Amino acid sequence: MKAFVLRAYGSPAALELTDVATPAPGGDEVLVRVRATSVQPYDWHLMRGQPYVARLMGGGPGLRGPKIRILGADVAGEVVAVGKDVTGFRPGDEVFAMPKQGGFAEYVCVRETELARKPENLSFEQAAAVPLAAGTALIGLRDGGHVEPGQKVLVNGASGGVGTFAVQIAKAFGAEVTGVCGPRNLELVRSLGAKDVIDYRTSDFTRDGRRYDVLLDIAGGHPVWACRRALTREGRHVLVGGPAGRWFQPVGHMFGVIALSPLMSRRAVLADVVRCTTIKQNLTTLTDLIENGDITPVIDRTYGFEDIPTAVAYQEKGHAAGKVVVTV
Repeated sequence: MKAFVLRAYGSPAALELTDVATPAPGGDEVLVRVRATSVQPYDWHLMRGQPYVARLMGGGPGLRGPKIRILGADVAGEVVAVGKDVTGFRPGDEVFAMPKQGGFAEYVCVRETELARKPENLSFEQAAAVPLAAGTALIGLRDGGHVEPGQKVLVNGASGGVGTFAVQIAKAFGAEVTGVCGPRNLELVRSLGAKDVIDYRTSDFTRDGRRYDVLLDIAGGHPVWACRRALTREGRHVLVGGPAGRWFQPVGHMFGVIALSPLMSRRAVLADVVRCTTIKQNLTTLTDLIENGDITPVIDRTYGFEDIPTAVAYQEKGHAAGKVVVTV
């Protein structure tokens, strides 16, 4: 099969299109023919091995070279074969999945616990936009923020891949949503269900006097002490990401906030979908929300399979509104 292989850390040019052996599914795995995948910050962080501090962490990208050779955390496609212990899928099923790696290829093996049936009202391209980004938004709001009907939720970074899903999911949970984004995406975020939208270039949500029950902090950019001003006394600060850097960020920003959380009345928690153990259940929940019309993927651009390095380079610039998708 064809796959983009990462042999050494570097720029998108380090992704080499080559022939590799088609994987065979293990006992609890499903072999999926990839029809579409998506590109996100998770991929280019692994591609560059940044932030460098992450290389020292367990489960990180690898100290001297990449542990993950084929990137691509999201896939949508068709089941080709199943392992002997798989009971919920059979060849021909249309599925979407979050294998965390392997999506930049024509075929990928996925554990049965990492995939679910594809929402019937989505194309493969739309379905490939969902797993990691929407899953992050879901666990951030539901598990981290404990969002309830009538609460006020602020999504900082509302126009990106995670943010566009977060605005819709928070509204589906019955919350009153405010989004923070740049000027060119104000109307987009409003169309997704935000009651109010803040232009981060002209307004500072930490200083305008408004208070929120949950702050889903995707963009970062504000110190924890400033974010406290935007929360109610029992408000929750849910960390998803932060400003990127070569050495420590966003890891330093995220764990710095967590370390300070015990010292504050407002609680801070980390939304980490990569280490989540309920991927299949989360995908099933997202399928229900999608098929009910509560959330719809926002796709900024779609690329062909051979253009994956170009897609990664575009996503790395940080200007995409919604998701960057690849048709395989």
